[in-house]
Amino acid sequence: MEETPYLLDPAHWSGDGSIPQLVLAHLGYTGLALLAGFCIAFPLGLLIGHTGRGSFLAINAGNAGRALPTLGLLMLLVTLMGLGVLPVLIALVVLVIPPILTSTYAGLRSVDRAAVDAARGMGMRPLQVLFGVEVPMALPVLFSGLRAATLQVVSTATVAAAVSLSGLGRLLIDGLAVNDYGRVLAGAVVVAVLAILLDLLLALVQRAVVSPGITGRGSYRARGRRRRTSPDQSRLDADLA
Repeated sequence: MEETPYLLDPAHWSGDGSIPQLVLAHLGYTGLALLAGFCIAFPLGLLIGHTGRGSFLAINAGNAGRALPTLGLLMLLVTLMGLGVLPVLIALVVLVIPPILTSTYAGLRSVDRAAVDAARGMGMRPLQVLFGVEVPMALPVLFSGLRAATLQVVSTATVAAAVSLSGLGRLLIDGLAVNDYGRVLAGAVVVAVLAILLDLLLALVQRAVVSPGITGRGSYRARGRRRRTSPDQSRLDADLA
């Protein structure tokens, strides 16, 4: 009798150690790491991007963060702190900080200086300029960093299973331990699908939050309306004006 694929076996979708429970644990590590990393990197990126001071920190932090081996860092933290959730979260937060820090800095520095000068000329205070002009105009770049950090953390949070914690990494670690490659494949598929879904969710949030005038969607719609306007209607509008 042919064996049922791991993902299609109902026994793996309920009870202790089921796929939904592993997904929830995986999302928990991901969410906590993103929240902690964002709270550290975003204010620092705002400060560096708004003042233009300390840019070397943002650039070097990004390069150093990409070079650090997460699994090696996790093992070092476990050696120093012992087993638990905290070493995993610290290792993942270190992974989160570089893309958010560099994208926040780059986003603010890419804002048109004429718009910033105009805001200051209208009497806006520094914080009003930052949150009323610079941050809204930098949102596309900021979201690109957040999405990159999310994808990295979702795919890397499987290392939690290497220190006896839960999460989707259990499918990979436990599957390899008993040569159950169907379980390993299931873990890889679920992690990939989860990463795609989270990226799509963030893309929808970005589309809802970012102004159409910044992304160009507003100009596309305006050009579309102009194309749909007939020549006779255009002449009529001109005569009425």
